[in-house]
Amino acid sequence: MTKSTLSTWIIYAFFLFVPVASSAQEVIHALAGVVISINQKAKTIFLSTDDESDGNFKDLVASKTPLKFDKKLTADAIAADAFTEVGAHVVVLYYGYHEMRTVIALRNMGSGPLTWTDGKVLKYEGKSHTLTIQDTTSNVVSFKVTESTVAETPVGAAKGFKFQIDKGNHVRVTAANVNGDSTALFINVNVM
Repeated sequence: MTKSTLSTWIIYAFFLFVPVASSAQEVIHALAGVVISINQKAKTIFLSTDDESDGNFKDLVASKTPLKFDKKLTADAIAADAFTEVGAHVVVLYYGYHEMRTVIALRNMGSGPLTWTDGKVLKYEGKSHTLTIQDTTSNVVSFKVTESTVAETPVGAAKGFKFQIDKGNHVRVTAANVNGDSTALFINVNVM
């Protein structure tokens, strides 16, 4: 076997095993919704999701699955097996897709009133932590972004000031009035 053939096989073997290694760690995602039911016996939670995706989630029970996320996301959230507030509007932190989603924690967004705004990002001012969007009726709306804001991005959930958002991104913002400011509680950057 020549050196070039051996090198080719080594490179091929490396790329063959890279997907296996990278899929070993689960990325945490977030979405918003209302808790419809909690079945402690079946270890499931059902949500009416804001993005209208399937609302069935499994509870995380003694999982050994390695998770990739900023631990600050769960600092003010409640573990799935301890959450009991049916009817609460929440941000759910989970991994997996479709009917295979597993919830790790839920964060109650409070009693509201909450608002939902879909639109296109006009600008995000990092120093003032202000997100300005043009909604679907062409109104310009601004939201305060705080350290507690959670965003779902194309690469998973991010907290506070750590997410990236670009002009032109389509978003759905769940907000509440906090100290006189329209404050973003959840931003879904994946909305099309």
